[in-house]
Formats: sequence, C-alpha cells, structure tokens
Amino acid sequence: MNDSELYVLPLVVRIEKAAPPERTDAMEAAAMAVLGLLADPGDWAEELHAWQSTGRIRKVVRRARGAEWRRAVALPGRTVEHRTAEVRVHPPVPLDGWPRDLARLQVGGTELTDTAEPPAAEPPVLWANPSLEMSAGKAMAQAGHAAQLAWWASDPGERAAWAERSLAVSVRTATARGEFDAMVAAGLPVVRDAGFTEIEPGSCTFVADAPWLRGRVARS
Repeated sequence: MNDSELYVLPLVVRIEKAAPPERTDAMEAAAMAVLGLLADPGDWAEELHAWQSTGRIRKVVRRARGAEWRRAVALPGRTVEHRTAEVRVHPPVPLDGWPRDLARLQVGGTELTDTAEPPAAEPPVLWANPSLEMSAGKAMAQAGHAAQLAWWASDPGERAAWAERSLAVSVRTATARGEFDAMVAAGLPVVRDAGFTEIEPGSCTFVADAPWLRGRVARS
C-alpha cells in the first residue's frame, strides 16, 4: 500500500504559552474526540470508512496556539473541551493530502505535564505502559487508539450507555509493569505501536480496561 492510499486522523491540541493544558486532560480529550467521531461521523462517514478500511488507524497530533488555533477551528472538525484541554479532531485525510493550515502546524513541542493530581479514574480506563516514555503528543495519539479499540470491542448497548455518559474516559499510567502485563493478558483491547515514531515496533503502549471489555479480545 503506497502513501496515496493511506489515511490519517488529524488531532490538534491547543497549547497557549501562558496556559498549557494538563497532560492527562489532553490525553483524555484526544480519546473523547476520537470516540465522538466514531459514534457520530455525520458528514464524514465516507472519510471515516476510507481511513478505517486501510486496516490502520494512524493518528497524528499537532499543536496550535493563537492564530494557528483559530485557523484550525475554521476548518471542518469538532472541538472537545475537557477541563484544561481543548482538542480538535478533523475528518481523516490522505497521508499526503493534509489541508495547508493543518500541514503547517508543528508535531513537536507537546511536552505537557500534570501540575495537579487527576481526579479519581472511572471506567473505561486507558492504562499507559509505565515502562515507556512518550511525548504528550505521542501519548495522546496512543490514547486515541486505545479508545477506538475499546469502542470496537463494545456492543451496541454498551456503546449507547457510554454515549449517555458523554463518552467519558479516564487515562492513567499503570503503577507497575507487572500490573500492565496482567491487563494485557486478560483479553483486553491492547495498542501495539506500529513504530513510526518514538517507540519500537510492536510495543504495547496502552490497554483499555472496563468491566464489559474483559475477555473480549484474544489473549496474548
């Protein structure tokens, strides 16, 4: 498959110098933005189908502020506001066919941190591998992957109940590698990175956990 046949989902996080978002808030907002598109593609059903039909769910997170953010908001898309974070999801585009105002945005510079303890986690929880170091942008994309796999693993009734809770999701880092590995082995949706950036190919980056998801996928 050549690049002209590949699609990518653009996500843009707003990072103003004076008020950057909390890292956890940004990851959760990215996951919720992806879920919102899956739950209701609206006018972008064709683009969503083209993206998913490739068998790859590649996502790229870019940052914007000021006029850059205003130009991104002017393009087709949806913005999720979640506590301190604002993340905009745009309809999938060909890998080599980004809109100009998105293509010019920076991929780097998403070194976000948490300055306060996140609130108590509620399911579904997207657990990050504590053994891997990822930039916030990379982690946002991986959280989006985990949310998408959890959505695919849910049945219509579970999806409807999730949507009634505004597609809320928690993102946390597992306390230990053993805990993370146990969840991977429990038949939960697991993200295995393709190795395009930062992480070795095949690395397990995130696992999605909720009571209804256990045993839904093949055990590792």
